[in-house]
Order: sequence, then C-alpha cells, then structure tokens
Amino acid sequence: MGTTQHHERDLLRLATAGSVDDGKSTLIGRLLYDTKSVLADQLAAVKRASVARGGAVVDLALLTDGLRAEREQGITIDVAYRYFSTANRAFVLADTPGHVQYTRNMVTGASTAELAIVLVDARKGVLEQTRRHAAITALLRVPHIVLAVNKMDLVGFDEATFRAIAADFARYAADLGVRDVQAIPLSALEGDNVVDASTRMPWYDGPTLLSHLEDVPVDRDPTTEVFRFPVQVVIRPRTAQHPDYRGYAGRVASGVVRVGDEVVVLPAGGRTRVVGIDTADGELTQAFAPQSVTLRLADDLDVSRGDVLAPADTPTVTGAGLVGTVCWLSERAPAPGARVLVRIGTRTVRGLVRSVGSRLDIDTLTTDERATSLALNEIGTVHVRLAEPVVLDAYAEHRRTGVFLLVDPADGSTLAAGMVGPSVLLAASNEPEQCRAR
Repeated sequence: MGTTQHHERDLLRLATAGSVDDGKSTLIGRLLYDTKSVLADQLAAVKRASVARGGAVVDLALLTDGLRAEREQGITIDVAYRYFSTANRAFVLADTPGHVQYTRNMVTGASTAELAIVLVDARKGVLEQTRRHAAITALLRVPHIVLAVNKMDLVGFDEATFRAIAADFARYAADLGVRDVQAIPLSALEGDNVVDASTRMPWYDGPTLLSHLEDVPVDRDPTTEVFRFPVQVVIRPRTAQHPDYRGYAGRVASGVVRVGDEVVVLPAGGRTRVVGIDTADGELTQAFAPQSVTLRLADDLDVSRGDVLAPADTPTVTGAGLVGTVCWLSERAPAPGARVLVRIGTRTVRGLVRSVGSRLDIDTLTTDERATSLALNEIGTVHVRLAEPVVLDAYAEHRRTGVFLLVDPADGSTLAAGMVGPSVLLAASNEPEQCRAR
C-alpha cells in the first residue's frame, strides 16, 4: 500500500475561483507555461491567435479559454480540468467560471478540491462574488485557500493595497471558520510571484504561488477513515471459466477494506464478509480510497447499484428524511411539495421538498431562519422527504459520501448541490419508522 499512498499524497487537487476579469485564465495559463506543461503546437496556436487579436505579447489566457464562446467573450463559462506537474508534485486544477450565473460550475469544481485559489483584482479588492466563492469553499470544507491578489502591476506593486485586501479577506474567512489562508501578491500577466519570486515586491517575503502549491500538506490517510463503498455495478460474467462469479464494482469512497472484513450492505442491512478484491491487474488483499475495485462477498445477498458497503461494527445512519445545506442552482425556486430526484452516491431516489429551513446572507454571514424559498445561487437549508431510505453521512465527517444533488425529474436539470447536515441524526429521530442507526 505504501507505493500507492505515496503517489496519492503527491497529487494535489485544486480549484480556481474569482470575479470576472480578475485574470484567472491568464494566471492558469502562466502556471501551465512556466511549468512547461504546454505542447509546442498549442503554444504556436496561441501565438497566432494573439497576433490575430492585435496583441503585442502572447495572451496566455488563450491556453485555457478553449471553447469558442469563451474566446469570443473573453470569459470562462465551463469547468475544465488542467493537468500539470513539477518534480515535487502532480496537480489537477479545476478551472471554474467567475460569472455569478455559473456559480454551479464553481461548486462542481471545488467539491473534490483540497485547495482553492481565490483571485482578487488589486484595483477592486474583495467583491460580493469573492465572498460568495469563499463561502462556498468553506461550506465544501476545502481545507486550504490561497488569496491571489492579482494585477499588482496596475497598482504600482503597492504594499499597502495588498495588506488591506489581505486583511479584509482574512476577517471574512475567519468568520467562515477557514483556518488556512495564504495571501500572495502577484501579476499573472508578467509572472511576478507565480513561479518565480518578484524583484518588484521586495516587501513580500512569503512563498510564490507554485512553491506554496508544492508545499501545502495534503493529509489523506485512508486508515483513519471509516470504510464506504458505493456499488456502481453488479458484475455477472457467466463464462465457462467463472460460471458462478458475482462481483460488486465501484470506487472505495473512504477508508480501507480487507479480505475477511465483516461488512453490512446498506440500506437493507444484510451482513456478510469480503472474500475477494479484484482489479484488472489481479487480486488484492486490501483496497483503500480512491481505488476502483470489484468486491466479492461470502453470501448471496440482494446487492444492487446504489447500495453502500460499510463496516459491520460501525453504526451508520440510514433514513428517508434528508436535511442538507444547498447552493440553489436553478431559476425555479424550491416549493414545498415539489417532486425531485435525489442523487446521493451511486443511488438515485424520488423525493419531495418539504421546506426551506433557512437562508445564508453572503455579506453578513447571518442566517435567516424565516426564509421560505431560495433564489438562484443562494445558499440555505432544505428538508427533503425520500421515497426510500438511503445512507446518510454527515458531510462534516464524510466529505465524499455526504454530498447530494437535487435534480428536476422532468428535464434532468440540476436544481441544487448539497451537503448532508450534522442535524441528520435529529432528522432521523423525527421519522423513527424510516430512519435508524445500524
């Protein structure tokens, strides 16, 4: 297990966020260019496009604004994943939009990130969209934030400007409960403090952006986590070599599973034992997050897609009453009695919106407990009744399995992205005939 753990520890997943025209695309392009992660033909195409647009220098933003609509508008409108690496670490970067109407894309990009880069234009300071991105980052429990104060060249590399913005953001982040914020002054256009230290800001003695990304700790020890395995597909090859083979394929969401472990199949509750762990490369004696494997069980239980395998000796809550904090992603407001589909893990169940419990004010970070509805991009609490029980993992304890989507059953559009709240146990106690700890 050591080799694989080392590989995973050297991979950092990060997301970018910022308001429109903060220079996010240029910053990502600079990272790709200065880490030599751009192919020669890509760079040649960008140079030609820069000349065609009348630019005197290479527009590195064109390395990331890949969609035609993005290039024409000069904005990012979709999530794209960029891959680059250095001698010390590999990176998967989720490039998310800055426009407020694409907040849903930022939620998607940050949901699996371990670090978020929040960009601020040095001339504008912390804006409403900056606060929204910080709030979403905190709600998603992204453990590390970099405040990238960009375009310092346009404010004369002024230290006082940087310090004021950093202090403003630090106060807001503290109120959100964010513990690790690193503020870095930079100029993505000219490369100051992106990869190489700037000589034009001698007053700054902190790390460059890349050196911080290389050094930030990525704490991922599956042995300290509770085992979760959402079943994606049941494998029954029915071949002459394996006439009785039955395996359950999926990705280990958290923790470790070993041959011989006693497990429970949720939400039904059947107990059995793991007798085999198969991969394309052969059998294993143990598997851990985030490996994709096929598990074989000792007993012929009713196991299907959407079920979750968990330790038999660890209490797990299942229930048909879901309480979660959501970012509402639709122009259609949640209405009591509205029918929805709830996707949680690999399971999709029918549900009814019971009520909106509260709404978060992004500016003041106060909660309006009298709220009865949510508008596009607003954050609040929603109560949903489910047609059948599901595994309910509080997001604060299980980041990978404590998330869910609310989907419109009519057209398949995403209504909300949510996190199962810590009050899920209370919700369970309110529906004793359907919610219980196993």
